[in-house]
Formats: sequence, C-alpha cells, structure tokens
Amino acid sequence: MTDLSTLTAAQAAAGVAAGTFSSEELTTACLERMAQTEQAVGAFVFLDAEHALAQARDCDARRLSGQPVGPLNGVPVAVKDLIDTADYPTEYGSRYFAGRRPRNDATVVSRLRAAGAVILGKTVTTEMAYFHPGKTRNPHDLTRTPGGSSSGSAAAVAAGMVPAALGTQTNGSIIRPAAFCGVFGMKGSHGLVPRTGTLPLSRSLDHIGPMARSIEDIALVLDVIAGHDAGDPDTRPIGARNFRSTAAEPLGLAPRLAFVRTPIWDKADADTRDAFEALAAELGGDCFTYDLPESYAAGWDAQKAIMAVEMVHNLGRYAEEGGDLISPQFNALMADGRAVSAAAYLDALEDARAMREALGELFEQACTAIITPATVGVAPVGQATGDPSFCSLWSLTGLPAITLPLLTGENGLPLGVQLVGAMGDDARLLRTANWLVSRLSG
Repeated sequence: MTDLSTLTAAQAAAGVAAGTFSSEELTTACLERMAQTEQAVGAFVFLDAEHALAQARDCDARRLSGQPVGPLNGVPVAVKDLIDTADYPTEYGSRYFAGRRPRNDATVVSRLRAAGAVILGKTVTTEMAYFHPGKTRNPHDLTRTPGGSSSGSAAAVAAGMVPAALGTQTNGSIIRPAAFCGVFGMKGSHGLVPRTGTLPLSRSLDHIGPMARSIEDIALVLDVIAGHDAGDPDTRPIGARNFRSTAAEPLGLAPRLAFVRTPIWDKADADTRDAFEALAAELGGDCFTYDLPESYAAGWDAQKAIMAVEMVHNLGRYAEEGGDLISPQFNALMADGRAVSAAAYLDALEDARAMREALGELFEQACTAIITPATVGVAPVGQATGDPSFCSLWSLTGLPAITLPLLTGENGLPLGVQLVGAMGDDARLLRTANWLVSRLSG
C-alpha cells in the first residue's frame, strides 16, 4: 500500500474525495512521518497532533454527510509562522513576540480552511523573516541550511511531513529554500495573493506563495488563496482564474525561453553556471541566451534600499523596544534602513518601475518566460540561510517566479531551475513550467 505521506496534494485531495482513504488516515500518515523526521529536521515550531486529527475528522464527517466540500478537503497544509492562525500561536520567529496569539486567521488561512484544508501546524521562520536563522535543517543533508526565511515550510514538504505549505517572500524567501530543499515553490505576481493578517515587512516587495511536490499542487493551492481582498490594497478585483486547468493545458507551440544572465551572473558558482549553460544547449531552438544590460545592476541596491526602509517603517519600533530579544542582524538592517535618504528610496522605487516595464517589453517581443538559476549554488553548509541574489531582481519587479527541482549539483544536492513570467501572467508561467518539466523528463 502506498505510504499516504508521499502523495502530492492533488493526489491526496483526489483520494479523500473518492473515499479511497480518509483525511484522518492521511493526516495520521503525515504525523507518523513527522515523528520519524521532525527531531532531526526541525521544520515545525507549533504542532498539536490531536487538533490536526480533529480537523481531519471534521473533513471526513462533512464528506460523508454529503455536504459540499472544497478542493483541498482533508489535505494537510502547513503555514509559516509569519502568517496569523487563530488556533495556533504566531510568533514571527522572534523571542520578542513569544506567546502572541492572534484572534483571527490571515486571509490565506481562512481560504485554506474554507477549501477544507487541515492546518497541520506552524513552520519555522527566520526572525521576522530576515537572516537570523531558526532551528531547521535541510532534509537532504542535515549539515546544510534549508534556506530562509520560509525554511520550515520548504523542509516540511521535502521531508515528507506535509504535501503543501505556505511561505512568504520579500527577497528570496520562497524560491531559495524551495530550491535548496528540492521542492516546487512559487511566488506569484505582486498582489496576486492577499497578505492580510501576515506580518508586513515591505508593502512593495512582500509576497505569499505555496511550496509543494508538483506544479499541479502549486496551481491547486493558488486557486484557493489567490484573489482580491479588501484588507490588501495591492490585490486587484480580477475575475477568477483556474490555475490548475490552465497549467495542465497542452501547448500548441513550444514556448520561447530566454536564458537570462544578469549583471551578477559571476556570483553563481562554476558548477551552476556550467549546469545552466548545458540546460540552455539541451533546449536548443526553444531557448536563446540573453544578457541583461548593465543598467539592471542597480536593481540589487534598489531592492535592498526599499526593503530596509519599509521594514524600518513597519518593524522599527520592535527593534527599539526589544533590546536583547532582537538579533544583531535585524538591528543592523534597521540601521541600514534609517540611513537611506528619502530621495534614494524614491529613486529605488522608480528603478523598480522602470525595470518592470523594460522586462515587460522583453516578454512581449521575445520570450514566453525567463530561465535562470534560483540560487548561486546548492545549499551551503551551516545555518546561514544562503545568498538570495538570484531572486532579488524578480522580487523587486514583482514578476511571478517558480523554482523547479530539475537539476542536481554537488553531492547530488538539489539545484533549482527558476522560471520567471510576465507580470500578471501566472497561469501561463505554470503552463510553461509544466512544459519544461515534461520536456526534460521525456
């Protein structure tokens, strides 16, 4: 019999819906897998097995009574400890917020519950989603980082504890840990998923997105959590999109991929550069190489300036009040943010707008998606969360990005392939990602 903890979210949802197994059996399998791996990996910060099983039994009861059920009915999902949950503490990975109990769910959590998901527990985040690491280790090699700041979510999916999880990204905090841990992870277009009820770091840069075991899973979760919310002014009242069905659509013509080398291309290690050059060559006529102009080099400083200033605005008072409860890394960021002038901040916002528009022209005129490394290399040894440089430009411009566990590097460790799409073209990006996975596995 198949170990239920190994199923994708889509397979799990289908099995529960068909009555092949119950949500209680599925959740039990995840908890048993957690009992085997959690002590070593340390993906969770809050977990209540009985509460999770009670949710699962409720899901089973709704299905058996003939009530309408949602697309994730009975499927366990983990939630990063930056996102409010009314039934679990939300402490933002910070000693300063120890014991914090939200009264309400974040919008994305409410939507998961409405779709029938079992909220399995809260996963480890770095301190207020910055660089000070948590306890989590990489399931592929416990001496290595899982990345950050959504470290627990990526590790939980990779270790088989849960089929899907939510993370957040302001710089590289979904894509990098998903790539290091060898799972699928996506940050949609800025404003696609509402952030209401999530610790605000940077309104200009913050995203919420799923990590999972397949592109179908990513699309399934996005179908549930995406869409307008009055609490998040950056979301838009756009008609419903079926990401899952669009992702599965066959392509009449092969997409045109641009293998993009940014001005920081040399930051990638030699193995990563070689692997991506070989990947572009293997794709042949479906891919062309494009070197971003040197004018894009300003993007990394712009991302840092915007993030630092907006995090001071949102979180600076906690650093001032927290004393020894706040890490030196976080205090250093606050100092950086206060040192940025108003003119430099506005210039950075203008750089982001100009680069977003220029990249939009690249998509319109030349390519379906950009292909680029997700990280500078495989997960490094130690607790440091790794270099987010290969995510920064796409966070700055708000473009949708997905990492695919298609390559391996040193010691067979995962090396993520990042695809970036046009602004608002999330469904097409998922379809292109499906094509690429099939192309390389076929």
